[in-house]
Amino acid sequence: MRSVKTIAAAMAVAGVLAAGVARAEPLTIHVGWVTLAASSVPLSLDKKDLLKHYGQSYVIDPISMKSTAAMITALATGDVSIGTLAYSSLAFAIENAKINDIRIITGVNEDGVGDYATTNYMVLKDGPIKKIEDLKGKVVASLTTGSAVDIGLRAMLRKHGMDDKKDVTFVEAQFPNMRPLLMEHKADLVSMILPFKDDPAIKENARTLFTQKDAMGKAQLLVWAGRKGFLEANRAAVTDFIEDSVRFTRYITDPKNHAEAVAMVAKGLKQPIEQVDYLYTERDLYKDPKQLPDLEALQANIDLEHELGFIPHSITVKDYADLSFVEEADKRLAKEK
Repeated sequence: MRSVKTIAAAMAVAGVLAAGVARAEPLTIHVGWVTLAASSVPLSLDKKDLLKHYGQSYVIDPISMKSTAAMITALATGDVSIGTLAYSSLAFAIENAKINDIRIITGVNEDGVGDYATTNYMVLKDGPIKKIEDLKGKVVASLTTGSAVDIGLRAMLRKHGMDDKKDVTFVEAQFPNMRPLLMEHKADLVSMILPFKDDPAIKENARTLFTQKDAMGKAQLLVWAGRKGFLEANRAAVTDFIEDSVRFTRYITDPKNHAEAVAMVAKGLKQPIEQVDYLYTERDLYKDPKQLPDLEALQANIDLEHELGFIPHSITVKDYADLSFVEEADKRLAKEK
């Protein structure tokens, strides 16, 4: 009888231990990303020595998406746990896709901060466009309708008394195709960012008519967001992940690590280092060192999106933000100094 009881007790202990091991398995966080250099995923996986909690409380499954608009569907289906959203796609997710439990958890990058980068809207130096009003009846090239770049262009047209739906013709194009559109006179104005505006032909033949900063001031261009249920159910692991992400972001934006950081990007993109050397400098988009989003700018950006008719109502941004993860991460990192 004792033997049976002993065996039963041993099995019970083993069951408890097994359950403990199961609970200790790291959480897999499916992180959606669009451009390699914009956020810390998947680039950070090349510097796992900075990811102190990786493999313990969490692991990353980086999921490449073609656009932040595609991220909306992935968040809705649960294929992505945390995704990169532009301010425009954030509003679409809430207003159009009705993902009302979405929560902003960190900032990624901002347009128009100080002397940092902003989108340039460019015309030919020797062309007929001398001022914004000259665009009436012309062809302008933007990214997809409703994208952040597209909204900046439409906002400036509105500022100058032009109807963005009637007074100009919009064509959609990706950044690599902007130069030939302008040079071959298929568009009178194109939207440009680095490294594309550093193209020798653009430098020689084009000039900036206005910038996105001119059009709409500061823009909280990208944020990380997840759904409330996932975030609350996995608070500890998500906080660990955000802590490691902020640590990595601070590392790559530190000037003393610039050479290594751009070498990592160049390797990932299979491009010469000189083409990405602007990254993580003042020529790049601004990254807050604490990864805190500018909610005031984000509110203004989404209000503008509504004014331009892209969403039926504006939203109150603070109702869709949970910054407790990044705030806790920053408290921890402050103790490391």
